Amino acid sequence: MSTTTKTAAGKTRLKTSAMIASIAAEGQATRAAPFGQALAALAAQRPDIVGMTADLGKYTDLHIFAKAFPERYYQMGMAEQLLMGAAAGLAHEGAVPFVTTYAVFATRRAYDFMHQAIAEDNLDVKIVCALPGLTTGYGPSHQAAEDLALMRAMPNMTVIDPCDAVEIEQMVPAIAAHRGPVYARLLRGNVPVVLDEYDYQFELGKAKLLRDGAEVLIISSGIMTMRALEVAKALEADRVGVAVLHVPTIKPLDTETIVREARRSGRLVVVAENHTTIGGLGEAVAGTLLRAGVHVPFRQVALPDAFLDAGALPTLHDRYGISSAIIGNNIKAWLA
Repeated sequence: MSTTTKTAAGKTRLKTSAMIASIAAEGQATRAAPFGQALAALAAQRPDIVGMTADLGKYTDLHIFAKAFPERYYQMGMAEQLLMGAAAGLAHEGAVPFVTTYAVFATRRAYDFMHQAIAEDNLDVKIVCALPGLTTGYGPSHQAAEDLALMRAMPNMTVIDPCDAVEIEQMVPAIAAHRGPVYARLLRGNVPVVLDEYDYQFELGKAKLLRDGAEVLIISSGIMTMRALEVAKALEADRVGVAVLHVPTIKPLDTETIVREARRSGRLVVVAENHTTIGGLGEAVAGTLLRAGVHVPFRQVALPDAFLDAGALPTLHDRYGISSAIIGNNIKAWLA
């Protein structure tokens, strides 16, 4: 569905649907519901997997699992705390629950239940949450700008921020095989396909260098890796070499790869994340480099420490500096 219209004067006007539009660019390849499809395929081989949600099966793509395995699907209603407690109970009985809701409802509304019922007992519960960071224009009630900071702080919790449909499909069996709780951000609906060009394979806890460059190193996660790759291609025209290090696992962090790449002399290091400047990938990388004695020019692309506006996503991404155009302009300014 188009998110724009033309005014009488010929100007482009964003529709309200742009507040919930796919992050895919016009004409970009996508795959429909990669999480739901991957989970249903895995569950056919794993009878211990169950699906659980809090009235959001359709909006987290879990409805695909529900259709395939209705006897293993639990709709808990608008009760996220109950959702997490019930998931812990099922995990104690040997099930592997995949729990879905919106990131704000898991990390803000049910945090204590995840902390005490799931993480403290190191249970096999996989919490997969839609609308992470600034991927909806519906204002602070739905924008999970601080979810990574909250989940990084929780002991025993593995934290993942996937880039695209390819990575989501690969992530699902990987986190199911991992022992212990996982928090994963989710892109749902028609999700961009990006990493297929890079012969990519997701590995839990591993960062991957997608492309090399002599002037700039962008360390990124989630949709910001897609933006970083767009920036790298655009800056080739200005003869600026941009390397992109994709870091899908925020915790445990692949400090060895990050330090190795940052130690290469002469490069500006830019950390790009769809998250507040506080407590996410940027501060994790900065702390890693300081502890390793690596002193490099360092910049951060992230959301501000503020309650974000409501509006159309393209407008908000420009406003808060996480669109590829704004990132590219900022990098050129930093280099100058």
